[in-house]
Amino acid sequence: MHIRNHRDFWAGIMFIAIGAGFMILSTQYQIGSAGKMGPGYFPFVLGGLMTFLGIIIALSGMAKGAVEAKLSSVGWRELFLVLLAVALFAGLLNSMGVIVALVAMIFVASFASHEFGWLATIGTSIVLCIMAWAIFVVGLELQFPLWPTFLTR
Repeated sequence: MHIRNHRDFWAGIMFIAIGAGFMILSTQYQIGSAGKMGPGYFPFVLGGLMTFLGIIIALSGMAKGAVEAKLSSVGWRELFLVLLAVALFAGLLNSMGVIVALVAMIFVASFASHEFGWLATIGTSIVLCIMAWAIFVVGLELQFPLWPTFLTR
């Protein structure tokens, strides 16, 4: 068969690989049944659904009616900045608190976009910090430090 839509085909292959990986790794835990679920049941079922959707998406990329589409180049700089932002958030969360970690993550991730400016980044930081405080600290009462640990002592 001829691949007509390379984007759909390779997205489907990626879904299949990730879903199959979850299914394989979840077998290390007790899976159980739908009536008595074990810790591996949920990741196994979600991995199966993801694999199934991946097959459908990959096949749709090879269908005769599929729109022709080629792959575009990967934005390695953008990908690196987003991953760096997430790693920075994880590294700063316990020592610097939710507010500082969130602001650092947003500022680093904003450099990955060609559309964001400083005002939008600052506005996003303020809104997300308020939402994170309201949801995680007030609403869910999670024990994340809100501010750096050296300021709370």
